[in-house]
Amino acid sequence: MSLRSASPALAAALLFGASTPLAKLLVGNVPPLLLAGLLYLGSGIGLAALLLVRRVRNPETAAEMHIPGAEWPWLLGAILFGGVVGPALLMWGLTQTDGATASLLLNIEGVLTAVLAWLVFKENADRQIVLGMVAIVAGGVLLSWEPGGASLSAGTLLIIGACLAWAIDNNLTRKVSTNDAMVVTCLKGLLAGACNTGLALVSGAQLPQAQATGSAMVVGFLGYGLSLTLFVVGLRTLGTARTGAYFSVAPLFGVGISLVLWPQAPSVLFWVAVVLMVLGVWLHIKERHEHEHTHEALEHIHSHRHDEHHQHAHGFPWDGQEPHVHPHGHIVLTHKHPHYPDVHHRHGHSH
Repeated sequence: MSLRSASPALAAALLFGASTPLAKLLVGNVPPLLLAGLLYLGSGIGLAALLLVRRVRNPETAAEMHIPGAEWPWLLGAILFGGVVGPALLMWGLTQTDGATASLLLNIEGVLTAVLAWLVFKENADRQIVLGMVAIVAGGVLLSWEPGGASLSAGTLLIIGACLAWAIDNNLTRKVSTNDAMVVTCLKGLLAGACNTGLALVSGAQLPQAQATGSAMVVGFLGYGLSLTLFVVGLRTLGTARTGAYFSVAPLFGVGISLVLWPQAPSVLFWVAVVLMVLGVWLHIKERHEHEHTHEALEHIHSHRHDEHHQHAHGFPWDGQEPHVHPHGHIVLTHKHPHYPDVHHRHGHSH
């Protein structure tokens, strides 16, 4: 396994981590729920524009943009939990909790994502992966730790509920990760953005000036749209727990960018957090999971090359270009090689 496999998830973390200080710099004091809505809308509208350009330049990509009817319940469930329930619980919790406590509690999302992936969706968890996850989460806790900050209260429980909603979102999104990542993220952005913005306006919030609105949507396109597109790619190639672990380093990027924008000497806790997160990422990258396994018969559509898992004929003229997209089937195959719990390796383990 290599850094190349982890790069989409780490790039997603970088973009998402940058979105918080950039939003603070460019947007100002926009109400939190309205800001969440504008960020999601910027994500959805920006990706819709890219998809339109892609469709005009290459009409054949229309086949990639189709989401099978059987997978819509998973996608709608992800949008409901991640785009509606999660932000609503967070904003409600923030009214009863200080920012330091909220930042500390948000690290729970990565833990809950991994726990659901391992216990509910039966994703493989090697000891090295668990240790890496612990190191990354510990680093996140140190980044946001303030003595006496965290306490059990109604606001705390609401924020933990938001983390659980996003963990469910991450695991449900994995179910549709074979589809075009940009289409999945675009739909999530448009639907969640419209919902959050609508809720904020109904609650009495007012749209900020055009410059602040535009800034929020641009930040949303980069920090949510492109970031979550890369996150979906990570789900496809790494599985949920590993992608969630890499994504959990986002606060490190956010704090680092904040130190550049608002220079100050980093604290000792910052450097300890850096060491822990780097250690966690290293443990994940150095993972080697190999055993004999059987692929069940499967039919789906996604971008692929003709590697050892994609040895099939074409029922149409093919110019030899790779990667390419078309519906294809997989026959039953038993073999042994290093692998992640990606879209072709979602099998059970006897030990």
